[in-house]
Amino acid sequence: MNKADSERMAGILESMGYREAGAELDADLVLYNTCTIRDNAEQKVYSYLGRQAQRKRSNPNLTLVVAGCVAQQEGESLLRRVPELDLVMGPQHANRLETLLTQVDAGQQVVATEEHHILEDLTTARRDSAICAWVNVIYGCNERCTYCVVPSVRGKEQSRLPEAIKLEMEGLAAQGFKEITLLGQNIDAYGRDLPGITPEGRRQHTLTDLLHHVHDVEGVERIRFATSHPRYFTERLIDACADLPKLCEHFHIPFQSGDNDVLRAMARGYTVERYRRIIDRIRERMPDASLSADVIVAFPGETDAQYRRTLDLIEEIGFDQVNTAAYSPRPNTPAADWDNQLPEDVKVERLKEINALVERSARERNARYAGRTEEVLAEGINPKDPSQLMGRTRTNRLTFFSAETVDGRRFKPGDLVQVRIDEVRSFSLSGTPLNR
Repeated sequence: MNKADSERMAGILESMGYREAGAELDADLVLYNTCTIRDNAEQKVYSYLGRQAQRKRSNPNLTLVVAGCVAQQEGESLLRRVPELDLVMGPQHANRLETLLTQVDAGQQVVATEEHHILEDLTTARRDSAICAWVNVIYGCNERCTYCVVPSVRGKEQSRLPEAIKLEMEGLAAQGFKEITLLGQNIDAYGRDLPGITPEGRRQHTLTDLLHHVHDVEGVERIRFATSHPRYFTERLIDACADLPKLCEHFHIPFQSGDNDVLRAMARGYTVERYRRIIDRIRERMPDASLSADVIVAFPGETDAQYRRTLDLIEEIGFDQVNTAAYSPRPNTPAADWDNQLPEDVKVERLKEINALVERSARERNARYAGRTEEVLAEGINPKDPSQLMGRTRTNRLTFFSAETVDGRRFKPGDLVQVRIDEVRSFSLSGTPLNR
């Protein structure tokens, strides 16, 4: 989500005549797009700002902006802490950057953190890739997980209209983009805020309906979506992913804990048994699908036995990848005020153990690719070896292969290449391109 916001804001700056500087300490305008999901991400912001504030004292023409979730969370208090700032803007205001900078140019110190309806974005993002693109379909989140700061910094759910999403995808296809990832903080909630009921009494706008609506955009070869919530992940959605050829067999579905009592304390709204049923149904319809997830260890009150159930779930399911984090208290979240916080040494030990398990699980899952031929979408040149291209399988495995075939032909970014997998690592693959 932050990466997509950054691309939109970079596009706005370029349309205003700005060009990217060679280094942040040389720039006339510095914009930090920030994350506050965990404390260490937030602390990095203040470290960067300290250097820029010092620059501004000797160069008053420097424009200094903090955008994103730390900006939304801290608001005007950020100005008190770093008075050199010109603009503090929350993520809902990303597409208003030009208007807000105009106010700064007029001599104002601006804070834009009020609730804002995100209008259809007419700006052109500066895409970091020419092959794969992000497309926002729903902003914000209405969930109230007790550990999570996202709803308070990203606001209420706001779904875009299906026609607008399809139009953006058609524009990207015309520019040569081959893969689209549909984005939402809680993407399975797409359409809950849009009007319309089908004759059968079902909501007219769901993620499943959207996937059917955009599937046939000509030129787009692959479609992905993230991030899912087990509470809203339906069998109908699984069936759509199995039936629609462009939908990639990769699912990112956070489970957060393998213990029902911890899930209840987190206010996640599902059980471990419900999560298992989702995975079983996915594997029934798409046996080779890859699964990734998020998990939090050392949540307040988590016992060793409850933590062990999380390890057991990872062992049982066999994830391709799991993003791990030790619990980090966040402002304005219920769990931050509970008196059953776990000590730091417990957090460190549990995180270390679960990371080792996740790497082993990923390595074991990746082993199935050895000797197989996989379709890889070439996304770019391997920065460590210019003779190689890099891309991803449909199951989202990063794959490296030679750009040159045995007959002297060269593959290029954007090509769909059949690659025989020769080498398997925990989080990537290498192989030989085939002449097809």
